[in-house]
Amino acid sequence: MDEFEDYILSIGDETHIKQFRHILDWVQQTFPNLVPRFAWGQPMFTDHGTFIVGFTAAKKHFALAPEGAGIQHFSEKIIGAGYDHGAKFMRIKWDQDVNYALLEEIIRFNITEKADCTTFWRK
Repeated sequence: MDEFEDYILSIGDETHIKQFRHILDWVQQTFPNLVPRFAWGQPMFTDHGTFIVGFTAAKKHFALAPEGAGIQHFSEKIIGAGYDHGAKFMRIKWDQDVNYALLEEIIRFNITEKADCTTFWRK
């Protein structure tokens, strides 16, 4: 995923770089049909030209953005996993364990829900 390398290295902290790279690699291995793309200043994955999920790194956390529909659908599970969220993204602190089962559920939800989507973002 060379298109993400400059962004990943800009994170700075070696531990965070390793964790962020692992998350992106996990997405690519778990969902090989998704296309990695760097756009809107973030690493993201698309399916048939539509946005599925994006990731951003911050000082105290990284964020996973599945659009508002994904956050609304999984709000209780996100909070139950110990994460917080905004309207269109969830935050995972660097020192928290990553709930890969939840991430997989969220990404699969978007793939299914957007299977017939003909635009990049939901309308």
